[in-house]
Amino acid sequence: MNATQRAEPHRVQRTDVRAARRRLSGRVRKTPVFHTTVDGPDGAVPVSLKLEFLQHGGTFKVRGALNALLAADKGADHVVVASGGNAGIAVALAAAQLGKACTVVVPESAPHTKVAAMWAHGAEVLWHGTSYAEAQRRAVTLAAERGAQHLHAYDMPAVVAGAGVIGLELEEQVRGRPPVLAAIGGGGLIAGLGAALGRRRQIVGVESEHTPALSAALAAGRPVDIDAKARATELLCATRVGEIAFDIARRHRMPALSVADDAITAAREYLWREFRVVVELEGAAALAAVQSGVYRPDPGVRPIVVLCGANTELPVL
Repeated sequence: MNATQRAEPHRVQRTDVRAARRRLSGRVRKTPVFHTTVDGPDGAVPVSLKLEFLQHGGTFKVRGALNALLAADKGADHVVVASGGNAGIAVALAAAQLGKACTVVVPESAPHTKVAAMWAHGAEVLWHGTSYAEAQRRAVTLAAERGAQHLHAYDMPAVVAGAGVIGLELEEQVRGRPPVLAAIGGGGLIAGLGAALGRRRQIVGVESEHTPALSAALAAGRPVDIDAKARATELLCATRVGEIAFDIARRHRMPALSVADDAITAAREYLWREFRVVVELEGAAALAAVQSGVYRPDPGVRPIVVLCGANTELPVL
C-alpha cells in the first residue's frame, strides 16, 4: 500500500487536548519550568527546562495513559499494553489509580528498572519477542483473548491528546513563542505538542542517530521500520514512528534532528553534575541537541527543552 492509499490517521486537534486537560485535572502534576543557562559548543546557552520527569511515574506518558482510560466509555476492567518501558509504567500507574487490572507485554530487552516499576504499580508483566513490534503484536492478540482494552503506547488519539497538555501548560508558563525541543521516540510527545500548539510555536523533534524513525518516515513519505542496533539499552525506543506523529510532523513541517548517542549520554551526565537532576537517556536527548550544537537557537531566543523521563538505572550515574 502506498502513501496515497493509506487511510488518513485520526487528526488530534487542540480541542482534543483541551478536553484531555479537563479530564486530567487533579490527576497529573503541572510540572515546573526552570529558566537557566547550559553549556553549549560556543558558550552559555539560555534555555527553559520543562521538568516533566517530575511527573507521576517519572514519565510524561502518564498523561496519555490516564486520558485514554478516562476517555473510554465504561471500558473493560482490564487493560493491555506493549511497552519497552515508560508506557508500561504509565499504564500500570493509571490502571491502578482507576481500579483496573493491567498487563504489560515487554520485549526481552526491557530494562529491569522499568519492569520493576511496572510490578510496583501492580501490573502483570509478560515477556514476548526481542522487539517492541513483536511485543505489540502479542499485546493486540492478548487483549482480544482476554476481552481487555488495548492501549497503544504512542499511536493513539487519546494518548497523544494527553501528552499535548504539556503544550497548554507551556503557553501559561513561558512568555512569547519560543521553539520547543522534545525527544521523538515513537512520536507521542511531539505529536501532542504539535496538536496543542499547532503553528503557534515551532516544535523541534530530536532523535538518537541510531533510531531516526521520524527522519526515515519523512524521507519515505510514510512511517517505515528502521533497523536499529543500539549501543545503550535505554535507547532501544520505537523503531517506527506513529501514524499520528508522522501526519502532524509532515503538516507542520517539523524538523527532526539526529543526535549522537555519546552526546545524549554527555547531556544526561551534565544534568546530574550541574543540577543534580536524574533523567534517562531519552529524557536528555533534547538537551543534547542544544549542547552538541546540532540545534543552535537564533540570537535572543531561549528555547524550551522538555526533559521527559527519569526512569534510569541509578548506578550509571
